[in-house]
Amino acid sequence: MLTIGECHRLIIDRETEPGLFLRNEEGDEVLLPNKYIPENFELESEIEVFVYLDHEERPVATTLEPYVKLDEFAFLECVETTTFGAFLDWGLEKHLFVPFKEQVYPMQEGHRYLIFCYLDLDTNRLVGSSKVHAFLDNSELTIKPFDEVDLIISNKTDLGYNVIINELHLGLVYNDDVFKPIEIGDQLKGFIKKTREDGKIDVTLQRPGYRSIEPNAKIILEELERNDGFLNISDKSSPEMIKSVLGMSKKSFKRAAGNLFKQRVIEIKEDGIALTDNQ
Repeated sequence: MLTIGECHRLIIDRETEPGLFLRNEEGDEVLLPNKYIPENFELESEIEVFVYLDHEERPVATTLEPYVKLDEFAFLECVETTTFGAFLDWGLEKHLFVPFKEQVYPMQEGHRYLIFCYLDLDTNRLVGSSKVHAFLDNSELTIKPFDEVDLIISNKTDLGYNVIINELHLGLVYNDDVFKPIEIGDQLKGFIKKTREDGKIDVTLQRPGYRSIEPNAKIILEELERNDGFLNISDKSSPEMIKSVLGMSKKSFKRAAGNLFKQRVIEIKEDGIALTDNQ
């Protein structure tokens, strides 16, 4: 089966007046119009194409590379608005349609929007939706704290920026963790900071200190996690107590704990140290 909206590596079957007919191993065929035929080709050789519907809603192949494919997110420009929806430039001759019901706000020509491309089962057409969060699921997470992930900046909030994680989950980068200009639609690397019981995910744009800090600080963090985020140890504790619990000198503890405090990884209480809510 030739899936609409995906790239396929197909066999050049035969040459006809409108173009080349391509086939897959199962015998499914699609036309590659003359304007996309490579200068040199041989029958029975393979060619990489993208399959979508042409202006007459017929499956057709192209050698052009679209800006977005089926079940992907992209930041695209609106090139036309009509009474029934908007059309976005996705790099192909026929523009990508976004129905009114799939627009968070009415789209405007010349503006760019983050969208998700999906197959409308009622019409068998590829369409876009700016309601991108509807296509994310945090019920079963495929990530864990400290994982490096791919991010797409989704939208600004009072707390920070919503981000799309690995094109699967919705996360949040807090304002305090943003140290460079970022824009809606930006694609960048990030790191999972914390996963919460309610499915929410905290993300940071910098590698969490846990993986890059000095060994003594890592020991403190690991001991905190084993004790529900709290240790009854402070710089007022005796060297013997610190040594028995953490296996390090009081001087080493104070230096490591100080670094963690500066990174806002821990907070210092009267009776000990605790992980912050950012962890």
